[in-house]
Amino acid sequence: MNQRPNNQLFDAYFTARDMRDVFCDQGRVQAMLDFEAALARAEARVGLIPHSAVASIEAACQAGHYDFAALGEAIATAGNSAIPLVKALGKQIAANDVEAERYVHLGATSQDVMDSGLVLQLRRALELIESDLAQLGETLATQAWRYVATPLAGRTWLQHATPVTLGMKIAGWLGAVTRSRQRLRELKPRLLVLQFGGASGTLAALGEQAMPIANALAEELQLTLPEQPWHTQRDRLVEFGAVLGLIAGSLGKFGRDISLLMQTEAAEVFEPAAPGKGGSSTMPHKRNPVGAAVLIGAATRVPGLLSTLFSAMPQEHERSLGLWHAEWETLPEICCLVSGSLQQALLLADGLEVDATRMARNLDLTQGLVLAEAVSIVLAQRVGRDTAHHLLEHCCKRAVAEQLHLRAVLGDEPQVTAQLSDAELDQLLDPAHYLGQAHTWVERAVAEHFALTA
Repeated sequence: MNQRPNNQLFDAYFTARDMRDVFCDQGRVQAMLDFEAALARAEARVGLIPHSAVASIEAACQAGHYDFAALGEAIATAGNSAIPLVKALGKQIAANDVEAERYVHLGATSQDVMDSGLVLQLRRALELIESDLAQLGETLATQAWRYVATPLAGRTWLQHATPVTLGMKIAGWLGAVTRSRQRLRELKPRLLVLQFGGASGTLAALGEQAMPIANALAEELQLTLPEQPWHTQRDRLVEFGAVLGLIAGSLGKFGRDISLLMQTEAAEVFEPAAPGKGGSSTMPHKRNPVGAAVLIGAATRVPGLLSTLFSAMPQEHERSLGLWHAEWETLPEICCLVSGSLQQALLLADGLEVDATRMARNLDLTQGLVLAEAVSIVLAQRVGRDTAHHLLEHCCKRAVAEQLHLRAVLGDEPQVTAQLSDAELDQLLDPAHYLGQAHTWVERAVAEHFALTA
């Protein structure tokens, strides 16, 4: 059997193998053949075709019987994958049962085969994504609790702000995962529906038996029968793509944070180490965030693909020219990119390497300035907000100008020491005492995760 060239050099990096199996040539062809076999069973159930024809049709509905390279060549002339596949299917059946061949694909159209086959593939893709998201949520929940009280510098506009905790940061990643799981659960009934309308969506070729067959076919494929065929109403697929885009973006945020925390100047959190991972072709010392790169890369690529799906929505009348075609490789590629991102995210989350000592050292890089707010708020209650603000502003400027720790400057300022004792100043300038509701946010994020999982 002829095989087309394998152009998947980067697959192991950007795509999960199980997801590529769903959308490889064999996966696509088998899904369409599953539709044809189910259609034969459904039509036999309602008496449109003889039961004796079903076994021969089912026997031929195995992707291994077909030459994918030849199908690919035929698609270039036929304009879609179903036309040459149905022809090849008919020949395969006729070689063993001429009578059964006449009942193949009865009442269906090419788009019924392709769209329903795609939905079968998406069902499997959805299972893989949901499983990975659930596992990622579990791991992030564990890590959030582990580091619930581990202080590190909060960063706004890429500058040190007030302290947060690593657990709180992880809880932020977890919350996004939980919301994506909720979205997938909500859209599933809209996505997993049969496409079956015949030539123009009326199923006229099947006469009075159309609805019984449609119901039977939906049951055979374990899909829902929608209110009507959706040949040129593509919102279901685009909604799924949009949620995948949100997942890619949320994972990209995770990857971006990790890559920034891994920077030499920060060196607070690292991807798990492995032999040969993250090295350089010329610099032996390098430890590059290669996993985070996949998350960021997918988050960068998916929006462009998603824009194709949105652009392809205003399809003409009852069957589209070109816009439908634009979808064929787009949504599968989004699924593959998200799957690869999830695989890397799982590795990152499970093996995070944390340097709490470095976090504490970095928190003190500004020599106490990140806790000026804490002092100002307490002082404001004693001398007034405006006075406190100007006083702390003056002390901060002096600390910077003279390269002193803010604690030393405050301890040397009579207006401050008249209001705050040494013990109070020490406590106010301790990051561990200025973490606000960080613990609460972790608790709530983890609770939402477990509520969804229960």
